[in-house]
Amino acid sequence: MNAITIVIGSMCILMIAYRLYGTFLAVKVLKLDDSKKTPAHDLEDGKDYVPTNRWVTFGHHFAAIAAAGPLVGPILAAQFGYLPGLLWLLIGAVIGGAVHDAVVLFASMRKNGQSLAEVAKEELGPVAGFCTGLAMLFIITITMAGLSMVVLHALEKNPWGTFSVGITIPIAMGVGLYHKKTGNLKGASIAGFILILAAVFTGPYIQNTIIGDWLTLDSKTLSIILPIYAFFAAALPVWLLLAPRDYLSSFMKIGVFIALILGVFVVNPDIPFPAVTEFVNGGGPILAGPVWPFISITIACGAISGFHAFVGSGTTPKMIDRWSDIKVVGFGAMLVECLVGIMALIAATALQPGDYFAINSTPEVFRTLGMDVVNLPMLSEAIGLNLEGRTGGAVTLAVGMTYIFTEIPWFSKLSSYFFQFVIMFEALFILTAIDSGTRVSRYLIQDFAGVFYKPMKRVDWIPGAVFASALACFLWGSLLFTGDIGSVWALFGVSNQLMASIGLIVGATVILKIADKRRYMLTCLIPLAYLYVTVNYAGYWMIKNVYLNSAAPGYSVLNAALSIIMLILGIIIMVAAVKKWLANWNSPRAQLAKSA
Repeated sequence: MNAITIVIGSMCILMIAYRLYGTFLAVKVLKLDDSKKTPAHDLEDGKDYVPTNRWVTFGHHFAAIAAAGPLVGPILAAQFGYLPGLLWLLIGAVIGGAVHDAVVLFASMRKNGQSLAEVAKEELGPVAGFCTGLAMLFIITITMAGLSMVVLHALEKNPWGTFSVGITIPIAMGVGLYHKKTGNLKGASIAGFILILAAVFTGPYIQNTIIGDWLTLDSKTLSIILPIYAFFAAALPVWLLLAPRDYLSSFMKIGVFIALILGVFVVNPDIPFPAVTEFVNGGGPILAGPVWPFISITIACGAISGFHAFVGSGTTPKMIDRWSDIKVVGFGAMLVECLVGIMALIAATALQPGDYFAINSTPEVFRTLGMDVVNLPMLSEAIGLNLEGRTGGAVTLAVGMTYIFTEIPWFSKLSSYFFQFVIMFEALFILTAIDSGTRVSRYLIQDFAGVFYKPMKRVDWIPGAVFASALACFLWGSLLFTGDIGSVWALFGVSNQLMASIGLIVGATVILKIADKRRYMLTCLIPLAYLYVTVNYAGYWMIKNVYLNSAAPGYSVLNAALSIIMLILGIIIMVAAVKKWLANWNSPRAQLAKSA
């Protein structure tokens, strides 16, 4: 198998799905009508509700949903071989993810761009709405821990990478201050981009200095530093750090993604990985469980992701110019993200299996696998870093991309710089997600605390903002400090896919209410049935075999408690939804839809 075959075949499937299934969903199921005003027009205020060109909105939405998830999940899932991940990415994105994102965006727009919790409250009742809000708080907290875990081993004892990533904080703040003072976005952009590139090329010169010694950090130290950074990112004004970091990161995302696609088409690497590995039945060194259900919770973003519901019921529904733009923004962006996930899978499986498992397993575990490394010593020498045992997925992506480009003769001299550039690219996007996610978590905490103490609801009340930010960072920081990538990423996967199930539940409820034919509800019920069973079984498996198993590396009573609470919340929401469906099923409109 070669990479170009996979890429071209996948692109054809995704384009056909967009043209046929996307059009069916938009025209027949959701009945998108451009003669009606969108919330962006009805509530236009020049701040939050702003009618925006569909391609600008697409760019915003794609940048928000396509963070580290579609890069890391497929890499970890490569443990099972390239075929399970590829199939789940394509089937999950077309049947599940694109539908989920489109219907959540549609449901939010019908309620003037309200959050999914508010939509659930109106569609399913106050109990389901409260449980949805609480689930969102749990899920965003776990998401922060899962994404942060990815970057730990990439920066562990890597002063070059730590310097390059760390220096972007003052660079972003400088860009924010300069832009706010002068209004010169072009000048700020050019200066920021040049400084980021300079940071990568400066890295080698600080490695053997006192600064390099300070920045040679272990994973536990980094797991304390990241929440501290997130506290300031959540509490500071958005224009000072969060917004300029997002903006500068977008340049790197586009550049790296284009470079990978070009590299695959120029080099056309072979895929030495088998279609399926011996670990499909469980017992793998990265993910302990079997291919099902773990393929579907390990690869979330790129196939179907509940995290997208935060965006689809957040900023995006307030920007949509015409109702028909939902097809481009909701359905289309998810398919593009699927392609990102496929490219990450190719980068991982382009490595020799022994090299892949040596990176993603501890040295002690790798010695038990009976595998030999092939190109890893050469890559470690070219990059200038010991690559063994750097779990988490971030290093694998950077090594895989570097390995693909080593087929180009002149590239060998740039291997170390390219590797650190990709590490910075991944870390920046993880930090960007941490910035935004911690701020969202802060808002959710303030909403819940405001029920008991009203001033907490005021986002401009400094004591409340500081308290909520500190609590949010403490919650996900505790998971980060005590977890490992296998247990934390599985916890993230379960929570994320539970959120996707909630999004499909709300979408199915709305479709039953507005569709011309009741069977159109199957567009949500089919992926929901699979995902709901999968996520509950995966949660049960992790609780029984890992979280409450004192002999397992991921033993954690806290993770078990979080999993149990989330699964119970999911059951409550499902029960409320079924009651609502039965009531709506026998309504006069539903009876009319039955005969249509």
